[in-house]
Amino acid sequence: MNPASSDVTVPPARPVPASGRALPNGLAAFLVFFSSGAVLVLETAALRLVGPYVGVTLQVTSSVIGIALAAIAYGAWAGGWLADRRDPRTLLAPALVLAGIATAVTLPAVRYAGEVLRGGAASAILLLVALAVFVPAMLLSAVTPMVVKLQLADLRRTGQVVGRLSSIGTLGAVTATLVTGFVLVAALPSTVILLGLAVSLGVTGLALGVWLRRTAGSQLTGPARVSASLAVLGLLGAGLTTVAPDPCDIETAYHCARIEADPGRDGGRTLLLNSAEHSYVDLTDPTHLEYAYTKWIGAVADVAAPAGQRLDALHLGGGGFTVPRYLTATRPGTDNVVFEIDGGLVELGEEKLGVRQGPDLRAVVGDARMLVADEPSDSRDLVVGDAFGHLVVPWHLATREMAAEVRRVVRPGGVYVQNVIDYPPMRFIRSEVATVAAEFRHVALIAPPAALAGEQGSNFLIVASDAPLPLDAVRGRLDQVDPGVALLSDQALAGFVADALVLTDDYAPTDQLLATA
Repeated sequence: MNPASSDVTVPPARPVPASGRALPNGLAAFLVFFSSGAVLVLETAALRLVGPYVGVTLQVTSSVIGIALAAIAYGAWAGGWLADRRDPRTLLAPALVLAGIATAVTLPAVRYAGEVLRGGAASAILLLVALAVFVPAMLLSAVTPMVVKLQLADLRRTGQVVGRLSSIGTLGAVTATLVTGFVLVAALPSTVILLGLAVSLGVTGLALGVWLRRTAGSQLTGPARVSASLAVLGLLGAGLTTVAPDPCDIETAYHCARIEADPGRDGGRTLLLNSAEHSYVDLTDPTHLEYAYTKWIGAVADVAAPAGQRLDALHLGGGGFTVPRYLTATRPGTDNVVFEIDGGLVELGEEKLGVRQGPDLRAVVGDARMLVADEPSDSRDLVVGDAFGHLVVPWHLATREMAAEVRRVVRPGGVYVQNVIDYPPMRFIRSEVATVAAEFRHVALIAPPAALAGEQGSNFLIVASDAPLPLDAVRGRLDQVDPGVALLSDQALAGFVADALVLTDDYAPTDQLLATA
């Protein structure tokens, strides 16, 4: 049959009955923008919340993103399912208040659980991140489909309504990500950020409940009372935060930092970043080196030039400024330039670790990869690589391109030492030695024999130069400060490295190489 001559007619699109009246467009847009943005505030803050217990690694970051996306997916599905079965106006206010409660309870929940789950195991990471993100993010993600349901009144406008609110939600997420990353984290502790978000969600939910009750009459009396009751419970839950263990003395833009006094040494101070020991300094004796790897660095520095001769030294990573203080004490007149990405650590060092900037020490805040590119060629006698994100060398500081920049800066005859942490089966340290050896003519490795045998995790110190290394002098100095440590070079080092991957800017799977599985 010819369709053009058919008697069948298509009825015009009819309005789809909605559950009550639609929300004002401005209110609908605000709810979608606010709830979507709150999810991203949670996601960004979660990295700082779990970092003190499981570190800030690629696996942790991936877990936060993955669990947040799962919460968004389940929340959107659940919100849409509920909106088709109940009047969304009875659900919106309780959802926001419940999300506020879940956000407030997140703080004590993660801090108590973190003490139990501390470490880098995958199961611990996933569970702790789920405690930090999943429930509040799921509740918040249910808001958008509820609002969409209320705004749909005509099939002919479905695409327009859904598209507009989806766009507004995305803009809320983008805005929250930028504001949190550039402003909130730099200005406020994560406790304040999360409690502020919890209060904002609770207040918004209560205000929305009151407004809906007034505009809809007695139909919403029950939900409004429920919201008020939930708000009281939220306040009680948030109160747990005041007694929950806090792993930080101070939160910088990058770390949860704490300084502990050494009961066995009057001037001893340990700097902990995200609950991991990073530096030890003696406020009364800058020549005291507590950790083995700092003794190894000191041993190399002691024989890098005649005793007492000043050096031009560049430090990639500051931490507690242990090595710069040692060089200043043992080689007066040494020029120490320290590249430290975390300005908060510089301030903490000045306040509590005896760091004094002046002619012999200058701290430059910024990323070492960016800053080293601006250093003059052949300008440094000694470059010390000691930068870490938790227990991992940042990948962009571990590539051949970075090693080439360091080689450019080191003077002929100068030395580059790089501190690396690895665990069995020692894939990362092998690759990092291969990477440094691809640029420097002479390379050696200092490490405990048990670590070289793959029996335990440890610090490793790579020593590199374009001139022959004073290995006999280094060995002699090591025998004085750490007699049992091994020094590999030449064929022994080549056998240890074998056919390890050379890391490049294009391919540097450092986190995967560090995985112990």
